[in-house]
Amino acid sequence: MDDLELMELFPQFLTAQAEPPTAAEAVTHALTDRERLREITALRLTEPDVAHILGDLCRAASRALRLPIGFVSIVLDEAQYVAAQHGMGEWLGEAGGTPVGWSFCEYAVVGMQAFVVEDARQHSAIRETPLATQDGLRCYAGMPIVTSRGCAVGSLCVAGPDAHVFSEADLQTLSRYATEATRRLETRRLESAA
Repeated sequence: MDDLELMELFPQFLTAQAEPPTAAEAVTHALTDRERLREITALRLTEPDVAHILGDLCRAASRALRLPIGFVSIVLDEAQYVAAQHGMGEWLGEAGGTPVGWSFCEYAVVGMQAFVVEDARQHSAIRETPLATQDGLRCYAGMPIVTSRGCAVGSLCVAGPDAHVFSEADLQTLSRYATEATRRLETRRLESAA
C-alpha cells in the first residue's frame, strides 16, 4: 500500500492539526524534561554541602535587595527543594521545600528568565498559593540558575512579607548572584570529577 492509499483510508490524519499545549502542559513538559532532571542529578544538587556552598549568596542577595529572605531552590518535577537559605523561618525552613504547585520559582525555571512578584495579592498566578495565602509572602524575585548545558535547574531568589518594587538594578544584582551560584555549582562538578 502506498502513501496515497493510506491517506485515502485515514483522511482524518490529513486534516487533523495538533492542538497547541495548554500553559499547564507546557509547564509540566518543562519541569519533567529528562535532560534537565539528569542535570540536577549530575550536579548532586540535593546533597547537604550545597547549602554550605551557596548559603552566603542567599544572605548577600537578601541584604543587597533589602528583603528578609534569600534562598536557592532546586525545582524538581513535583517539588521544589530549598538547597540553601537565609531568613526562611518556621515550617518552610524546616521542611526544606514545597510541592512544585506552591512554588514561585517554577516560573523562573520554566521561563528561563527573571520572575518578579511585587505584590502576591495582585498576581493572578501566585495569589492563591499557600505561600501567599498562609505564609504571607507578598513579594518575590527569582533568577534562574542555568547551567553550562543550558538547563535551568533552580533559582536564586529573594522574598518578603510586604509588597516591594524591584528596580532594574535589583534584578541585575540578583542576576549576578545567580551567575555566581552557577559558577560555584559548575566548579563543584569539575572538582568532583577530578
